[in-house]
Amino acid sequence: MRVVIQRVLSASVSIGGETRSAIGPGLLVLLGIGPDDGGEDVEWLVKKTAALRIFDDEAGVMNRSVVETGGDILVVSQFTLMASTRKGNRPSYFGAADPVKAIPLYESFCAALSVAIGHPVSTGTFGADMQVGLVNDGPVTICIDTKHKE
Repeated sequence: MRVVIQRVLSASVSIGGETRSAIGPGLLVLLGIGPDDGGEDVEWLVKKTAALRIFDDEAGVMNRSVVETGGDILVVSQFTLMASTRKGNRPSYFGAADPVKAIPLYESFCAALSVAIGHPVSTGTFGADMQVGLVNDGPVTICIDTKHKE
């Protein structure tokens, strides 16, 4: 699994011109799922995301997590995060899991993250053509891949 996590002042996802979800201060999490990903990846990534200390404390140091700030989270599925650009200029998406495997893992990630932060996360719609808007705070953008834990 791969994520791009952005600290935001606000974020939203729209489908067909209609807002599906919107959040205030917190995290926008773009989530890519690979064919070899499973429950262990979900568990590890949820813990890492919830505990990631990228919010300022009283001294202005990034030392607080989204849990500590009570921030919101918007999770958007994004198979293009699994793209390979090794050969040529057209990305290959063979590294993305098919929806039969990816949807349950996406739903499991969202449910477990909701438990970890103590309130529901907002979501896009898996597989939909979505428009994502955000106001990046900092900017702070962190990339995490469960296949590179060390």
